[in-house]
Amino acid sequence: MRIISGNYGGRPLKTLPGQTTRPTSDKVRGAMFNMIGPYFDGGRVLDLFAGSGGLSIEAISRGMDQAVLVERDRQAQLIIADNIQMTKEAEKFQLLKMEAQQALQVVQGPFDVVFLDPPYAKETIVETVTALCQKNLLAEEVMVVCETDKQVELPEEIADLGIWKEKIYGISKVTVYVR
Repeated sequence: MRIISGNYGGRPLKTLPGQTTRPTSDKVRGAMFNMIGPYFDGGRVLDLFAGSGGLSIEAISRGMDQAVLVERDRQAQLIIADNIQMTKEAEKFQLLKMEAQQALQVVQGPFDVVFLDPPYAKETIVETVTALCQKNLLAEEVMVVCETDKQVELPEEIADLGIWKEKIYGISKVTVYVR
């Protein structure tokens, strides 16, 4: 895996071996950013189930200012730390070593882009997006980008957000919610 585009384009990304995390493939990540960007003029990103950190690092590479990455798995945290060091701009990243629901109690908004790629996607996504809205953590022009198995059917609306775009890439589905 590698960073697709932007300031870090072409740099390799480490990923966790085994089945603990499911890193977003280069193809899906590239398609995802073409849906939502592909480049940004600043802003903050929240990645609540960071895995290898690839989505947040790609977002910073493409122009976001700051990323908050949340990951509970110890091995994944080490991989994220290595990947952040690869950027040589570690000050742009904050790694929270905790559960996503715990992180929602401590993070400070607003966030312009939120990535959600949790295990057991449907239940967690609805609950998490609702919490993000209730805690006022989302910018007015927010994009909440959800990656799920293509079989998962997410609701048309969650809290005050509605589906803007939805596309299937192989076994993955990317759903983008906006206000």
